[in-house]
Amino acid sequence: MRRVFVAGIGSTAFGRHSGTDIEALAIKAGDAAIRESGVSRKEVGALYLGNFVAGPLVGQEVLAGLVADGLGLGQIPCTKVEGACASGGIAFRHASLAISTGACDVAIAVGVEKMTGADTPTVTAALNCAMDNRADGVSGLTFPGLFGLVWKLHAARYGTTRSDVSSVVRKNKANGLRNPLAQMAAHIDDEAILNSALICDPLRLFDCCPVSDGAAAVLLVSEEVARACSTPMVEVAASVQTRGSARIAGHPDLCSFDATVAAAHAAYDMAGLSPSDIDFVELHDCFSIAEIVDSEDLGVVPRGQGGIWAREGRTRIGGDVPINPSGGLLAKGHPVGATGIGQIYETVLQLRGAHPNQVKDAAIGLTHNLGGTGVACTVNILRRSDA
Repeated sequence: MRRVFVAGIGSTAFGRHSGTDIEALAIKAGDAAIRESGVSRKEVGALYLGNFVAGPLVGQEVLAGLVADGLGLGQIPCTKVEGACASGGIAFRHASLAISTGACDVAIAVGVEKMTGADTPTVTAALNCAMDNRADGVSGLTFPGLFGLVWKLHAARYGTTRSDVSSVVRKNKANGLRNPLAQMAAHIDDEAILNSALICDPLRLFDCCPVSDGAAAVLLVSEEVARACSTPMVEVAASVQTRGSARIAGHPDLCSFDATVAAAHAAYDMAGLSPSDIDFVELHDCFSIAEIVDSEDLGVVPRGQGGIWAREGRTRIGGDVPINPSGGLLAKGHPVGATGIGQIYETVLQLRGAHPNQVKDAAIGLTHNLGGTGVACTVNILRRSDA
């Protein structure tokens, strides 16, 4: 297997893009990644595009081919991939595999979603396609309902408090203030969180990531191509995808998602690293409690102590392991298909030492996406070439 490097990155802001169609968002991010790399468009050998709900929300499919056309690429393989909230992470893994296996020397991964033009019931129905609607959908359970259950179980087992969970919200919203791509950044206190609208007990509005539009892109290259690029060399040390249960009843324990645990173990093995080697993490905080569970599943925080570490400031920048220095989904927003590649974008900036909310001496970063009820998970580890 060949080594894989990031040669270029691009991203739109996440938020409301009412005057821009979904293809234009993806083309803007992809064009930025190609231009930054300095690689000729003629060298791009494959495109993978992560997207989840363009069909029901904007009435547009065949996005991979449309975006490649807009980018001026050749008659190359162009593939749209879908794995609910892990769609972008899966696109990135496919592009990485194309390089590592020698299928091509240059590949681009793009993620995009446009969600804000639809009303709340329509968006909710579209997002609910990420669960098994024959098994779980008939119960009326939505994803806020699922993570409300996760919170109650975690609290019953480990004593996780409202204050613990609010610490995640305050941290991520504050981190977003340093990120120009974030849409819901703010200095916020526990009282404001507690007084925000109740969504699904105990989740309140500020515990939930906002609906968003946006796109991100990453151009990946072989080592030989990377040597000719002027951008700092960032290596893909591991890119892993796993499957978990598609049904809530298939999870033996809602305080943990098996797909994340398996993906993390495989990624550490692939990279020859352990959780203690990770300098920072960009993980899937679709809800505030998700950050606590994810951090424990990834092994960067001891089991049952995710809430305590958040409250004690150990997951802030300058703490034991900074989590979501970008602001995460809670501050940046969650344009579903773009999120995984947006995390890679933020991680590459950190490893280049160029992030507006920089983690000091960051050399190894981990990203994590979890889709649906835990049915699809991706974990990626990136490192500076000198790490």
